[in-house]
Amino acid sequence: MDEQDPGLQLVHLLRAVTVELDLFAAEFAARNGLHATDVRALIHLLDAGRAGERPTPGWLGAQLGVNSASTTALVDRLERLGLVHRERDTRDRRRVLLVVQEKAVTLGWSFFGPLIHEMVGAMGAFDEQELATVRRFLLAMRDVTAAGRRAQRDSPAGD
Repeated sequence: MDEQDPGLQLVHLLRAVTVELDLFAAEFAARNGLHATDVRALIHLLDAGRAGERPTPGWLGAQLGVNSASTTALVDRLERLGLVHRERDTRDRRRVLLVVQEKAVTLGWSFFGPLIHEMVGAMGAFDEQELATVRRFLLAMRDVTAAGRRAQRDSPAGD
């Protein structure tokens, strides 16, 4: 592709933002004795809570793309740190739900809060229509990336 293509330039900028956010999350993980996957797990669990979903270990493993043994080890680790706990589903006692503890929320806000505040502040330079366009763009990029990840996961190795 032509390096001057505006679409390609946006892809490079999006990748740069992704790398910066990943490095920021890695710093959070290192400071708090977490693995990168632990941070991704907490993000998925917090997002599920905001969406009104009731996440299970199986759901979390699927989100992270890890097997059940790895998911169990991950949840055990987060539970030992007091960041997550397991509880029985009151509707179906066979199901175990994962609940993020207040300690995890407080810890996350203490580290990510200032960055989030700065990001929201920077958005003040954009009007509602511009922000709506950015939102549509980011949703489209998320969907394209998720579809690409699924396609890679589902294709035989070496294809």
